[in-house]
Amino acid sequence: METPNYITALLTPNGSKQAVKRVWGIDLSTVWLPFFTATNCQGDTAIPADAMGCPMRLAYAPDGSVKFSKSMRPVVKVVKEIADSVRLVKENFTAGLLEYAESVSEQNQEGYQAQVEMAKVAGEPIMVRDRANLAEAQEKLRAEALAEAQAEAVAVATPKHRGGAGARGEPSKHPKPSLY
Repeated sequence: METPNYITALLTPNGSKQAVKRVWGIDLSTVWLPFFTATNCQGDTAIPADAMGCPMRLAYAPDGSVKFSKSMRPVVKVVKEIADSVRLVKENFTAGLLEYAESVSEQNQEGYQAQVEMAKVAGEPIMVRDRANLAEAQEKLRAEALAEAQAEAVAVATPKHRGGAGARGEPSKHPKPSLY
């Protein structure tokens, strides 16, 4: 089976640009908007002009007030029509990837299974090392937390001396006045 051109194109580096706002990890202004402009032009989508013209909108709370994040910045979201269209593309893209993988695994079972086994064998030492490093790091954190808890318990149990008479078990030079 020959690999389709569209799959080969997905795996070919095209250079990358810094993105301002990403939707599904893809730049909104330089990829999604031109793409959806083209699909609107061809009649494949019918995203409203206002959504295309202002794809980023303030988010509002149910009471109609502007929504703010915990850092007190206004929450901005992608307009629903574009977000829904991106979601559809994502679902179709994922389905296409799975369909391709399934067709290769059916048409070249031995080669596909060999790739799976090779990956398992190559990945095993890495997983073993990571498990050991994780167990060691967790044990170190437990030991540090235990030592910290013990130090806090000792600090709480140990009376604090504030100085002056009586702090060292000596009688006070000034007796406390009696209430009776």
